Amino acid sequence: MNYTQQLELILRLLVASLCGFAIGYERTNRLKEAGIRTHMIVAVGSALVMIVSKYGFFDVMRLNGITLDPSRIAAQIVTGIGFLGAGTILVRRTGVNGLTTAAGLWATAAVGMAVGAKLYVVGIATTAIVLLIQIVLHSQKLPFLPHVDTTHVTIVMDQNEAEIKALRAALRKLDIVIANLEMKRDPEKQEVKLNLWLETAKPENLDRFLDVFADRPGIKSLLY
Repeated sequence: MNYTQQLELILRLLVASLCGFAIGYERTNRLKEAGIRTHMIVAVGSALVMIVSKYGFFDVMRLNGITLDPSRIAAQIVTGIGFLGAGTILVRRTGVNGLTTAAGLWATAAVGMAVGAKLYVVGIATTAIVLLIQIVLHSQKLPFLPHVDTTHVTIVMDQNEAEIKALRAALRKLDIVIANLEMKRDPEKQEVKLNLWLETAKPENLDRFLDVFADRPGIKSLLY
């Protein structure tokens, strides 16, 4: 494979990373667990796997007149590494952790496949792209990246369906997402205790919600 062909393959990786960035940015703006880094790494890893599948086995496709299919082993690597990545994903009370680590493991497996298939330049380029994604985007200090604030709120309120609907409507109006919810009902007192973990890219909206909702007649206490 000549120099021009290798540059064209690297261009494919960069385009894949940009596509992953666009999708991840939209997910991050909606406060979803899988954000920019995760989507970019998965896109780059997928592009590399496709490149290895297309160009990594030309030297052994025919050996002594016997047709071989070495891509079957590569396919098993892609499937198997998924189980390893799943072991790094942890579901916690306030969300999901380890998605980016799992995506990184998957992309690392693809890098190993590329190097094993003698696609050295493409494998090294992918390593550089993944490192840049991890280092540059991990700090979350770039101006175009949304910053998410998380607040824990405990609300004791009347066991009234209308009040609960009003609570959800207020959160939705202020672009505040309920990351996690715990609810305990007290039938004797006819009240419900809510433990809310709230996330928003607009911190001022959290203060606005707490100030306004604390004065509602159905709210007995509100702690944060």
